[in-house]
Amino acid sequence: MNSKNIVEIKHLNFSYPDGTVALNDTSLALEEGSITALIGQNGCGKSTLSKLMNGILKPTSGSIMVGDLDVSAGCSVKDLVLNIGYVFQNPDHQLFNASVYDEIAYAPRNVGLSEEEVDARVHEAADIAGVSESLFKESPMLVSRGIRQRIAIASILSLKPKLIIVDEPTTGQDRQQSLEIMEFLKNLNEKTGHTILIITHEMNIVAQFANRIIVMKKGSILMNGTPSEVFSQPERLMEGFVKPPLVTRLAQTIDPTGTHSGVINFDELIKAVA
Repeated sequence: MNSKNIVEIKHLNFSYPDGTVALNDTSLALEEGSITALIGQNGCGKSTLSKLMNGILKPTSGSIMVGDLDVSAGCSVKDLVLNIGYVFQNPDHQLFNASVYDEIAYAPRNVGLSEEEVDARVHEAADIAGVSESLFKESPMLVSRGIRQRIAIASILSLKPKLIIVDEPTTGQDRQQSLEIMEFLKNLNEKTGHTILIITHEMNIVAQFANRIIVMKKGSILMNGTPSEVFSQPERLMEGFVKPPLVTRLAQTIDPTGTHSGVINFDELIKAVA
């Protein structure tokens, strides 16, 4: 494996029992320490791909490597959770313990770590995720949704996985809450070096926070590049039923030559029209 890549997927195929082809000869790599956005219309294969990466589904053919772990060959639950963390779209789908402390402690306890190590990891993960120790005795279901999401992330961080997959982190959030969640994920990435894969439909969020974008269409990779590279090709994006962010579309409208078609924020737009 390329030392700069934490994930390498080669010639991945997957069909459901009813014969529906969900992935077709899909190959991609995720660079270590990156924030990558996986985008595309509903049914394009994003969720299937994430479930294959997380070991929930097994590929029909092809390979998935996360670090030195061959996920596609089948591996233990312990190996999976120590390498790959999955944060559900709705944190309520993964929170089930009586207290915040026990929620964060559940995973390291479940893999057999000592109580001393569990306690250290709970405090470290809570600190990184911004979960106050004053909440440790509270029920995770009685705090705000934003805090529940941080608790869910802390419960993943307690295992120190190489890769964190976050499914639709801004769903059900207003713009301010969405920005807070994404700033948190960005800070997590910068502070700890975690590789983060975000599944989302929010193109403004993608433009602001991702350093790489993978666009899927009918189970295949349509585009793979930086935000500027991907969003500068609106005609190709339309093949995947994806629209660039508003600021990019505005730049493309006022600059028919295409010189500034890769603008992804208002600072770039102002410079482009100055």
